Amino acid sequence: MNLNPFCRHPLTALLLTFNFVLLPTFPTAAADVSAIPASSSVATPSASGGAGTDAVANSVVKVFATVRYPDFYRPWTKESPSDISGSGVVIEGKRILTCAHMVLYASQVQVQANQAGDKISATVEFVAPGMDLAVLKLDDPAFFDSHPPLPRAKMLPDIKDAVMVYGFPEGGTSLSITKGIVSRIEFTGYNYPVSGLRIQIDAAINPGNSGGPAVVGDKMIGLAFSHLSEAENIGYIIPGEEIELFLQDVADGHYDGKPAMFDELQTLENPALRSFLKLDKSVHGMIVHKPNSTDAAYPLKEWDVITQIGDPPVDDQGMIKIGDNLRVRFQYLVQKTARDGRLPLTVVRAGKQVQVELPVSPQCPLVTPNLGNDYPSYFICGPLVFSTATDQFVRALTGNSRGARWMSWLIARNSPLLTRFDDKPAFPGEELVVVPSPFFPHKLVQGYSSPFCEVVKAVNDIPIKNLDQLVEVLRDAKGESITVAFNDRDGETLVFPRAAMLAATDDILTDNGVRSQGSPDTLAIWNTKAAK
Repeated sequence: MNLNPFCRHPLTALLLTFNFVLLPTFPTAAADVSAIPASSSVATPSASGGAGTDAVANSVVKVFATVRYPDFYRPWTKESPSDISGSGVVIEGKRILTCAHMVLYASQVQVQANQAGDKISATVEFVAPGMDLAVLKLDDPAFFDSHPPLPRAKMLPDIKDAVMVYGFPEGGTSLSITKGIVSRIEFTGYNYPVSGLRIQIDAAINPGNSGGPAVVGDKMIGLAFSHLSEAENIGYIIPGEEIELFLQDVADGHYDGKPAMFDELQTLENPALRSFLKLDKSVHGMIVHKPNSTDAAYPLKEWDVITQIGDPPVDDQGMIKIGDNLRVRFQYLVQKTARDGRLPLTVVRAGKQVQVELPVSPQCPLVTPNLGNDYPSYFICGPLVFSTATDQFVRALTGNSRGARWMSWLIARNSPLLTRFDDKPAFPGEELVVVPSPFFPHKLVQGYSSPFCEVVKAVNDIPIKNLDQLVEVLRDAKGESITVAFNDRDGETLVFPRAAMLAATDDILTDNGVRSQGSPDTLAIWNTKAAK
């Protein structure tokens, strides 16, 4: 069984039933958890009260955000503003903790206390899209004089612990409280390439609950963020341990991310596989199927068996024990054991035990990178728009209502958007440059088919490595023509008269209401032409 936990292929994304709302596949105003039937009791603090309940309610806030998501098909603009709302909780340091998907691409953020009328302006201080966590700072710190931080539990909850989820889901304006139990704790993928602990609960979680605290007793055990689609009362919270790691990370004023290992692994359950490797019965662990690097100096090799990460032993399913009743994937120990980007491992190689130190990093470079909280880069030349193919671009294309149709089209064209989606860069700086939009209307395109979503192979017979280089090639072109060839099967080669193409650009921008020929990074390259 292959256990690469970071599968990103868009076909897989179409089949997944988890409704994680970390970074919307194609952002809409409803960037929150989908509704599930509420079977647990819902009450206001006065109805289910007690001093503990009142104290928790006093620390919960409603979060309002006005967001402008990227328009991946028209990268020179943004989606129309959308107003969304969710929940948050007061934490130490006069801050508000909420979910990242509540405030990604936010142009305005406000918070409102329970039973309060006024909204207080806030700014996003830190955001971690991978773990779906964000910290807000209020413009008026006096708010915290009457709204103290909610204490967090130091330990993971136990299975079957009673849990209360606080928040401001749709269906009303006052604080809602739902009740359930802790059903499951596991280590799993969040938003690529980040993994972490996740707690499953059966308390009802609805749109607007995201960012609200889940409480056992009078202490927060995590933050509500998601639920399982097409299932009743299967919700998920980000546990306190992951919150602590995030807050420790940003303590120096910068978010670095969680270290991870990106080697492809497989289990050691099959007897024939164990016999093939000539392993003693006492050896247990995970097999390195494909090391993250083929460099001779890389510490892991194919067929290595990882038996320990730090001190705890790894079993043949790739699991380790936490306490008496909990087993999780062994990668959980990466974030706890790694120091200064190095992870101590014990491996069995050719029958001998070897100690290695594996380099680990928060990032896994890919030819379709994740935008995080950034907008896509682009450049317009004549009737063509060029942009960088990103994780979000491909998922927006294949994950919308016509996703199956586009998936079939990309497969038929043998598009690198699919065939290279999971690839690492073949060389430093490699990107896939895509045409994200149909032609702008112009006589220059007469007789050509639209290269929408095709990947650029070469310009003027020069292989294109990334968007910056494409801009340089266009900037420095001297011949009579500009040719653009594509990597997709059956793609045409476009030929334009260079002078006419460049001259048409300003008129095309004006006619189509485009304010800028490129994003700031590409314009900086284009405008260096005058200095030559």
